[in-house]
Amino acid sequence: MKIVEGAESLFEKLTLWRRYLHEHPELSFEEVETSKFVANELAKIENVFVETNVGGNGIVATLTTGEGPTIAIRADMDALPIQEENDHSFVSKNDGVMHACGHDAHTAMLLGAIHLLAEQFREGKLSGTVKFIFQPAEESTDIHGLSGAPYMIQAGALQDVEAIIALHVCPWHPVGVVQMNNGFSMANVDVFEATIRGTGGHGGYPHLSTDPLWMLGSILQTFYGTVGRRISPLDIVAASIGKVEAGAVSNVIPSEVKIEGTLRSYSPEAREKLAEEVENVFKLAETFGGSYEFELEKGEPALNNDMEVNMIIEQSIHELYPGMQIHWEPFGMGGEDFGYMTEQIPGSMFFLGCSLEDGLDRDLHTPIFDIDERCLPIGTAIFVAAVNKFLNREELHHPLKRNSIQKGA
Repeated sequence: MKIVEGAESLFEKLTLWRRYLHEHPELSFEEVETSKFVANELAKIENVFVETNVGGNGIVATLTTGEGPTIAIRADMDALPIQEENDHSFVSKNDGVMHACGHDAHTAMLLGAIHLLAEQFREGKLSGTVKFIFQPAEESTDIHGLSGAPYMIQAGALQDVEAIIALHVCPWHPVGVVQMNNGFSMANVDVFEATIRGTGGHGGYPHLSTDPLWMLGSILQTFYGTVGRRISPLDIVAASIGKVEAGAVSNVIPSEVKIEGTLRSYSPEAREKLAEEVENVFKLAETFGGSYEFELEKGEPALNNDMEVNMIIEQSIHELYPGMQIHWEPFGMGGEDFGYMTEQIPGSMFFLGCSLEDGLDRDLHTPIFDIDERCLPIGTAIFVAAVNKFLNREELHHPLKRNSIQKGA
């Protein structure tokens, strides 16, 4: 499979970078050593301006000729609280922490892209500006309910940027396959906490109590019927309860039940409608003589892939790899805080096939997640080609206009 000039010679470095990062994963907001590693590698490249501690442990590296359009590429750097169960030679050395979502690969590919693009800038082949955004804390939020992307935005990482691209390794497609989608492609992610309150009482005298567990039965039935009966079937939504807490002993009716769950949606309108309807479900407690509390924490917005940016990526793929398969469909109901960035400026993320040919289901966020490292030079090459196409297209030497697509195809 052909790759852009120079990318093949980088394969060994890409693999070494990815494996080093895989051995030394760090959780969200704790990527101190990861950030140092990236900064040290960037210091080896000529004519790159490097800003560290951007919005926390983030890094922004810049190549520029001073004039022309500006594009950014983003990669995330954090890992997950998972104990790795792989047996390869570079398993995580940090107990209970693992790169189970491919951020080690994303970071390696972005380092590869800056090496190749820096050479093209030195040779005078490109004019304009490229920002390389190494983002912390994609996987988790802090006490303020914020992940890494909004902090980097607040710190000015997207200043003057006209378009931004990113990728995500994809274990449900093999190497040589890419998945893309126009418009909303991953979900708005909201988390709710609810409390149903009664009076509680003696388990032998239930008629003297107001039982919140009895109320919960009707509430659960209504909750799981909400998506099908209160939300338009044309909207893409999901609602799930993941935690229920109540009671301490068998003969005491508790006075309250605590429930936690998640709400997923694609469009802003569906997001608001779903939250409203779910709160209405918990109001049923009042009908049974109880009371309720409902709190909603809004997480990352839906990933909104810009059609024009997607066209640049698609054309780059076809020119590099004429036979490469591109699957056009949304990426699912998972969350991706790159959505904060595509909410601000036109941008797009594509999914890069990476599955190993070993017959195992090495899905994202599992203890056996792993990738076929042959995807690394491919992702790097697509980044480089897309930047070239963006900087060299005269019609794009002005800010892109946000496309109006509201649904994933």
